[in-house]
Amino acid sequence: MKTTLAVLTFFLATLTLSAQVGEKAPAFSLKDKDGNTVTLASLEGKVVVLNFWATWCPPCRAEIPDFKKVYQNYREKGVEIIGVSLDQKGWSAVRPFLKKWDINYPVVLGDAKIARAYGNIRSIPTTFIIDREGTITDSHVGAMSEDMLIKTFKKLL
Repeated sequence: MKTTLAVLTFFLATLTLSAQVGEKAPAFSLKDKDGNTVTLASLEGKVVVLNFWATWCPPCRAEIPDFKKVYQNYREKGVEIIGVSLDQKGWSAVRPFLKKWDINYPVVLGDAKIARAYGNIRSIPTTFIIDREGTITDSHVGAMSEDMLIKTFKKLL
């Protein structure tokens, strides 16, 4: 009985901690491949596409060309794409992948804290759209195409 109560309490606690559409996006501070700190606060005033992914994930790899194209075409219009790698092998796996795939948008190394803050990310890719004021306006589990991405953030520009 105590175990069931503990599991239920944990489950309810994670529900209240997870990021929801219509709520402020949880703050984060993560390092990019060059050791620079990327924070949500530093992206204020931009539409942010926050994409949780990993190098070993086939659907994640499938969406990368579209993310690159969207970043190239919309960055100057105020859209920032941040890839949050959840690779357990860290930068030793991610850096070579970024180079091989010629990824043109910022990528940071995620951790358990950000995964919990954004709803205990259980499936990747998972993408959040955050408006210029820092509110989550959309979330999507699964690969996103260029058209899907543009549709989710164009109204925010």
